[in-house]
Amino acid sequence: MDIEQTTLPVIALVPGDCTGIGPEQTARILADGNLASTANLVVVGDARVLEMGMSQAGVRLEIERVASPAEASFGRGTVQLVDLGNTDPSLFPLGKSNAESGRLTGETLSRAIDFAKEGEVDAITFAPLNKRAMFDGGWRFPDEHKMFASLLGHKGYFSEMNVLDGQWMSRVTGHQSLREAIGGINPQSITDAIELADRMMRKAGIATPRIAVAALNPHAGEGGLFGRDEIDMIRPTVEAAAKKGVACSGPYPADTVYVRAFAGEFDSVVAMYHDQGQIATKLRGFNRGVTVTAGLETVFTTPSHGTAFDIVGQGIAKTGAIESAVRLAAQLATTKIREGSYANH
Repeated sequence: MDIEQTTLPVIALVPGDCTGIGPEQTARILADGNLASTANLVVVGDARVLEMGMSQAGVRLEIERVASPAEASFGRGTVQLVDLGNTDPSLFPLGKSNAESGRLTGETLSRAIDFAKEGEVDAITFAPLNKRAMFDGGWRFPDEHKMFASLLGHKGYFSEMNVLDGQWMSRVTGHQSLREAIGGINPQSITDAIELADRMMRKAGIATPRIAVAALNPHAGEGGLFGRDEIDMIRPTVEAAAKKGVACSGPYPADTVYVRAFAGEFDSVVAMYHDQGQIATKLRGFNRGVTVTAGLETVFTTPSHGTAFDIVGQGIAKTGAIESAVRLAAQLATTKIREGSYANH
């Protein structure tokens, strides 16, 4: 391994659910070699899944099996693989959600997390998975982010964030019903979301992130005509955060704030609930965004798109988002290594 390779972060690359496009994407980015100067990648999964991905992508890789990431040797042109031997993709139909495949996806991610906890990898980037399949397979969490927090024993605040074209999209509430989400919007949860967005963007190299906070009600409440949440709760909370040094402002009407953000006025928008931000972000670039599990000790990134069951096995899955996910993981992991800590304790 040369000196340059030793300075790169080690990232566990997990192929995702084998019924989706993850194996193909994984094989393709490894064959392209565009990320060799960004991170030292070690695949954590099953050799048979990677073989299937190679077949789908029409590429060949020279694979070297290692017992753990600590034994990996980088810079020699071979793919370093921790072969878990746990997933036979021939047992699962492509393009269909499968509980057993979901169980194994969770098991594979859990092993990658073990390596992170042991200090053998600096971050984890995973190809698309299927939340329903994982839940049905026994991982009883509404999403993978809560699973990660549980496996890490994390007790504090954390949240999913989406990154697209330099924009960091966060939200106060997440994967829950809209009725439950509205009940979860309060001064503390808004403050937590604002401060986490600020902290994450600083770790990504944005010195003074400009954060816009979205309103909850149409037209930002229309001066109280459509609700007083903005007047009584959101604006005072935003102003309090600004007084503590965060460059935040708002609340802004949700139907125009993203237009302003994508035009360059803000670096981030904090939405009040999931779809308020996700619809705008996915319309902007469905196949290019990256999802970050923000606030945990371990760095996690993944493409914002899903398993794309409609195009599995056709060899046409794009890799832009997963490449961006690896690059962002490397950037955040490098900051973590430099600072000695990733989470806010």
